[in-house]
Amino acid sequence: MMTSFLKRMSLLAALIAPMAILSGCNTVEGLGEDTQDLGESIDNEAEEHD
Repeated sequence: MMTSFLKRMSLLAALIAPMAILSGCNTVEGLGEDTQDLGESIDNEAEEHD
């Protein structure tokens, strides 16, 4: 009984892990773009108040 449960959990983890890794790539790229946009906004505000 317990080995069946462990096999199912192992299979589930093996299926979910690649999806999490692949979706993480898009998340990091999006974070970089958001950070860049924020830096440009700060730069524009600083130029307006010079």
